[in-house]
Amino acid sequence: MEAEGRESAPSLPQPAPGDEGGAEADATAGAPCGVRGPLLAAAEVLALDDEEDDDLEVFSKDASLAEVNSFSPSMPISLSSMINQYKFEDEPEQRDLFITVDDPESHITALETFITYRVLTKTSRGEFDSSEYEVRRRYQDFLWLKSRLEEAHPTLIIPELSSHKKQGPGLLSRMGQTVRAVASSVRGGGAKNRPEVFTEMNNYMETFSQKISVLDKIAHRIYKEEREYFNEMKEYGPIHTLWSASEDDVADCLKGVASCIDKCCKATEKRMAGLSENLLPILHEYILYSEILMGVLKRRDQIQGELDSRVDALTNKKTEKDLFSEEIGRLEDKVEYANNVLKADWDRWKQNMQRDMRATFTNVAENNLRYYEECLATWESFLASQAVHLHVEEDSEDKP
Repeated sequence: MEAEGRESAPSLPQPAPGDEGGAEADATAGAPCGVRGPLLAAAEVLALDDEEDDDLEVFSKDASLAEVNSFSPSMPISLSSMINQYKFEDEPEQRDLFITVDDPESHITALETFITYRVLTKTSRGEFDSSEYEVRRRYQDFLWLKSRLEEAHPTLIIPELSSHKKQGPGLLSRMGQTVRAVASSVRGGGAKNRPEVFTEMNNYMETFSQKISVLDKIAHRIYKEEREYFNEMKEYGPIHTLWSASEDDVADCLKGVASCIDKCCKATEKRMAGLSENLLPILHEYILYSEILMGVLKRRDQIQGELDSRVDALTNKKTEKDLFSEEIGRLEDKVEYANNVLKADWDRWKQNMQRDMRATFTNVAENNLRYYEECLATWESFLASQAVHLHVEEDSEDKP
């Protein structure tokens, strides 16, 4: 998918089968456009604890046809999924920062086995000392970067890493919206003085998450059925060719059917490639985005809750009013800043999401139209040839 004009993130390629690192999470990795300097530049060597989680399997948004990928055992990938380039810019017209994450490399030591990725940054921005940087970083480094960015910008939508368990959605995500809302209230979810605009955001994301998950599930089922149909077609065509060898009178007809099936089989393969490259990765990406946004809204509520608790404490205490008043003023500024940042980021994300979805579904529709037109034209051509052949045979029979 196109990443121009939005704060997206470069995906990391999936580790090769057999590499240690587990399959606990699918993720994308990168940095928002607000981060200055090359991503994890060599001068900023990260001090990571040895106790951190093992390197994890990651998800490539550019998955396409081959054998298996990270989000479905029936889904393929190709070498194109190993190179993912995204553009980061403060304004849509400023396309001057390019970050590529590619070239996975396994490392085996006496204590562990892990994978590193090349992070290549190219830019024409004047604040950089060089126009190109190249470093190698392991998955833990991206986890570290994500946690630091979230600490510094708790209400910014950071499209970086998001756990997506292989076993599927948890109990709460399978519950209806009403039940989930009740469960949230029982847990005390949401600040008591939460502005209505953020309640609407939260409700929107719950609905969005539910719908996008259903679309993702159905799309994968469609792809699976399409692959089964494709495999059947590959066996179906050659049978007609073999049959033609023992049926001289209808040999041409049988060969024509085999040719039509072969052409439709190739068209089906292209249609499958369109699904795997243009639809499934986008749906998966926005499942991850829904988790990210719910986390952002939760952190906003936590900031709001901190302010609410201080206001309650000031109301109940007769002493230390000056101290509480000063702290409340600081928290009010923090809440206002967090609200403004989230509103702006929310508007930007929603516009990008709507544009992505419109482009994705339009592309799917166009691919389906081309597919059916191609198959229809193939069979119509075959029927026309048979009609001509039949007419010639009838003329020859009529002659004395």
